[in-house]
Amino acid sequence: MNASSKAEQEPAFSALKDLSREHLLVLWHRYYETPPFKGARKSTLIRGISYARQANAYGGLKAMTKRKLLKIAKELTAAALTKPVATANPPPPKIQPGTQLVREWNGKTYAVLCTDQGFVMNGVTYGSLSAIAKAITGTTWSGPRFFGVRG
Repeated sequence: MNASSKAEQEPAFSALKDLSREHLLVLWHRYYETPPFKGARKSTLIRGISYARQANAYGGLKAMTKRKLLKIAKELTAAALTKPVATANPPPPKIQPGTQLVREWNGKTYAVLCTDQGFVMNGVTYGSLSAIAKAITGTTWSGPRFFGVRG
């Protein structure tokens, strides 16, 4: 089959969105000779197929551009491997019973006592500092951050 008859069998770019995911997977494999990454969305398949068609029609990236991209990718990979992995949200510090936290909000001072049962403010026991922060502000806050016990 020659290239022009193969192109005639391919759906037009505007018709790709109407194809089933299974049909898009077949087209993807035709262009890349490998399955897409696991969980690739239909929109990603359409963009990848569209790019491959454009590269086939107009020649794709220049060799110099490919070399630059590979160099950047290697540098980023090497940098990522040398950096320590940081956790997104470190656990809040353990607040010892008997600790008193003080916060001023809108000109009023609030004192909270940490106990074994929770956090006490104005004689009411709360299960978390976030519940107290919400009671004070009326909106959802990170309690440890509101009281300055976490950065």
